[in-house]
Amino acid sequence: MSIVSDKRFVLLLVLALVMAATRFHFPTPVLHLADASWAVFFLGGFYLAKAWRWALPLLFVEAVAIDYAAIQYLGVSNFCVTVAYWFLLPAYAALWFGGVWLNQRQSLNLQGFALAAISLLVSESLCFAISNGSFYWLGRHAGTANWSGYVANFEQWYFSFLRVPFEYVAAAAVLHVLIVKLRALNGGAQPVAG
Repeated sequence: MSIVSDKRFVLLLVLALVMAATRFHFPTPVLHLADASWAVFFLGGFYLAKAWRWALPLLFVEAVAIDYAAIQYLGVSNFCVTVAYWFLLPAYAALWFGGVWLNQRQSLNLQGFALAAISLLVSESLCFAISNGSFYWLGRHAGTANWSGYVANFEQWYFSFLRVPFEYVAAAAVLHVLIVKLRALNGGAQPVAG
């Protein structure tokens, strides 16, 4: 089977397109969608769990390429590009492996949805702690970095960073359930994730 006909490649392409469509910061707010990158890495781990050796690095490269293009050609500020930018690698990996963990325990029942919410919350919290913490402590934008300043920064940004990926993942979960139910009606209930 060629990689082009592989379902995993198609899923990766869809996730990459979603990231590209939402990560670029176009000059007008009319065209700007909330950044789905965190959801893309989580869903990538869920749907492409066995393809992590090639899919995860490709999504990393795409995220960096989008940031580079946005800064170089679209006039986006490079404010967030500090030595802490490298910490996005383990931060995004935390999301990915949260999705992998969920993939191994998936079920279409109340317990499955509770596990999905917990997995997403834990992996997002870890991602936020790594990315925001490294930016605060290493980014040199906080002036004199201290614990009270970090706690205030954490409280200011934590919930807003969690909300958007939860919305995207919830939309993906609804789509997932619909596809599984439609396949079951057609007599070919095959797993969507793998």
